[in-house]
Amino acid sequence: MIQAVEERKAARNAASQEVARKKKNRENADDLIARARDLGDEIAKLEGELGEIEESLQALLYEIPNITLPDVPAGGEENNRVVKEWGTPRRNPGLKPHWEIGAQLGLLELERAAKVSGSGFVAYRGMGARMARALLQYFMDAHSDQHGYEEVWPPDLVTRATMTGTGQLPKFEDDAYRVDSDDLFLIPTAEVPVTNLYRDEILDGSMLPMAFVAYSKCFRREAGSAGKDTRGVLRTHEFDKVELVRYATPETSAEELEKLTRHAEAMLEGLGIPYRRKLLSAGDTGFSSAM
Repeated sequence: MIQAVEERKAARNAASQEVARKKKNRENADDLIARARDLGDEIAKLEGELGEIEESLQALLYEIPNITLPDVPAGGEENNRVVKEWGTPRRNPGLKPHWEIGAQLGLLELERAAKVSGSGFVAYRGMGARMARALLQYFMDAHSDQHGYEEVWPPDLVTRATMTGTGQLPKFEDDAYRVDSDDLFLIPTAEVPVTNLYRDEILDGSMLPMAFVAYSKCFRREAGSAGKDTRGVLRTHEFDKVELVRYATPETSAEELEKLTRHAEAMLEGLGIPYRRKLLSAGDTGFSSAM
């Protein structure tokens, strides 16, 4: 179809040139003018059809997930592999869930937050608010001062093109909060604006790797999410997060992923929080991830 459009454009250009020549020689060019007009109508019709085809093709391409790396196990969640454990989790009887401890100590309020904003929101109070602020400061300072990341404070609202650039759209549009009047989206993670900072640019390879750490508010509707009934602050519609993003070449991506993961683990180790590192199977790996 592209070829058909180009052929008609070439024919129209040739007809226009011949019209100009005939008029210069004071010859009749009515037939050529009519021919050029007909070609223009054909071009407009074909370009309309071509646009629809390209749009439907692009919609199909957006549905194709990233190809997982060879080291990623095949299968579903049951094939996830624990590759590292650090620290010893407390298993004493009588341990309380965080929402009970937080309420007893006056650190967080879920009921009043729900009154203000609806379910799925939390209000931190007193030392709870101070602890959240201190943790964010600790993470930002450690990553920028010790791990070599450049600090970024990105916008919380981004364009449709930006959300598409990191794979949130079109697949997860129902999970996003949107400002309809401006067609802007509240970010689900700082990864979205930070990854898009250099979208549609060609970088000099000598600039790589580039490492960014960003704090942002994050917003997720979690529409239809399997964990939407999770209690406490583990899955809320609005939360604070410190995000790590590294720009790298494909050849060094595995090494860069290991660095990034170690920097995240160092934060948990610094706080004395036991953790596990899992290698997710292909069926449990996010749509836009390779590993």
